[in-house]
Amino acid sequence: MATKASTKANRKTRRATNDKERQNVKTSTAAKSATDALQLLEEDHRKVEELFDEYDEMSGDDQRRGELADQICRELTVHAQIEEEIFYPRAREATKDNELIDEAIVEHASVKHLIKEIEEIEPGEELFDARIRVLEEMVKRHIQEEEEELFPELTAAGMDIDAVGEELARRKQELMAELPE
Repeated sequence: MATKASTKANRKTRRATNDKERQNVKTSTAAKSATDALQLLEEDHRKVEELFDEYDEMSGDDQRRGELADQICRELTVHAQIEEEIFYPRAREATKDNELIDEAIVEHASVKHLIKEIEEIEPGEELFDARIRVLEEMVKRHIQEEEEELFPELTAAGMDIDAVGEELARRKQELMAELPE
């Protein structure tokens, strides 16, 4: 049986490899003329889920936990913005499903409020971990609703996911470049 330290080291190595692979995929995806909107959003979803998982595995290292929390907040902020600016308006046009889109927008408002609270305190302070856990629960539920309800509706409605994907990819790249590391 592997020790806890070796297990953590293996996970860290695996994540570093996955990060490099993901960066290579992003670079090659950005070079393509068409990007599937649903694929791009699902990749964002997987990335933030991995960050939450890594945060959940951390204990005692407030600096690293703070870095992970910052990265989670950055990823979610950009993701929410591209969905609100581009994806949700196009989804609303394609599906005419105002209820599902309205719920997603309200969920985003709650997520953004919690992100603001997290950014105002430091790891180790009272309720920091609780805020991260609640954010994780909210985001995972939101992801499930999008992927199981909204995405199939968009596919059935015939939304041009490639054209929307190109817009999302361009805007995401702009927003990520504007954010501090």
